[in-house]
Amino acid sequence: MANAASGIAVHDDCKLKFLELKSKRAHRFIVFKIEEKQKQVIVEKLGDPINSYEDFAASLPADECRYAVYDFDYVTEENCQKSRIVFIAWSPDISRVRSKMIYASSKDRFKRELDGIQIELQATDPTEMGLDVIRSRSN
Repeated sequence: MANAASGIAVHDDCKLKFLELKSKRAHRFIVFKIEEKQKQVIVEKLGDPINSYEDFAASLPADECRYAVYDFDYVTEENCQKSRIVFIAWSPDISRVRSKMIYASSKDRFKRELDGIQIELQATDPTEMGLDVIRSRSN
């Protein structure tokens, strides 16, 4: 079903891969891309469970918008191992205005398709989605 605001649909594969990340921990991260010609969100890249945060950050293009989810593992002050699923709306300042508008108008509808997101970040440069930012939002 297409998003009324932007006309962008969500490919079934997006939900399937997200469920694999959430329940089976089959992926460390997923990068999603809006395919403007097909008017739908597709999976662009999957990160293996062994991939690092640096691998994830490097997979986001410097000049194009993307959606991404990252499975963030951390240890609490009480020494408990925890995990949070972080949704990132990546919208670099130098990306095309049309692209920014399409991603912004489709974000909420897309996010609703991914049940289980615990933290949401909007980032225009890498410092706004650094590990320290994610860590501070996880507690």
